[in-house]
Amino acid sequence: MQTKAIAGLIDQRKQFLRFVENRVSSHAIAEDIIQAAYIRAMEKASTLHKDESAVAWFYRILRNAVIDHYRHRAAEDRALEQWAKGLITETQPDMSIQQIVCQCIDNVLSTLKPAYSEIIRDVDLAENSIDAFAKKSGITPANASVRAHRARQALKKQLILTCRTCAKHGCIDCTCP
Repeated sequence: MQTKAIAGLIDQRKQFLRFVENRVSSHAIAEDIIQAAYIRAMEKASTLHKDESAVAWFYRILRNAVIDHYRHRAAEDRALEQWAKGLITETQPDMSIQQIVCQCIDNVLSTLKPAYSEIIRDVDLAENSIDAFAKKSGITPANASVRAHRARQALKKQLILTCRTCAKHGCIDCTCP
């Protein structure tokens, strides 16, 4: 019974896709939700009762999947916003410290992903704002903040690998290879 019902749901895919597309921002997201809903339906097929309409049952699964999509997206947006606020309020280093930049940074930046080295050069070294970088790159400020954080972490890791102990202790006249 359940196998026939699931097979019947596949025949109505276009209607289900239209239903989801009317509730989300893109066709790709709708496709992802539909695929996940079909998987969920196959996993939960035993909960479909003989006297219950398989289509109505599947629409409930789709509605729940759309709601879950928006809940997940809202939680992700809140986390990115909070992270971005934290990065914006970070204190800037003293100008005298900025004058004492290890010469290894230029060499290490070239080993990072281009997106990472670009944001470090533009935001940290050229002292442009995250917002300006985001606008120039066509991404959101929150995304730029996340990228900056990840780029700084990658730079730190590479400097420690390259400069070893002096990177941890803040050398001034670096003689690293």
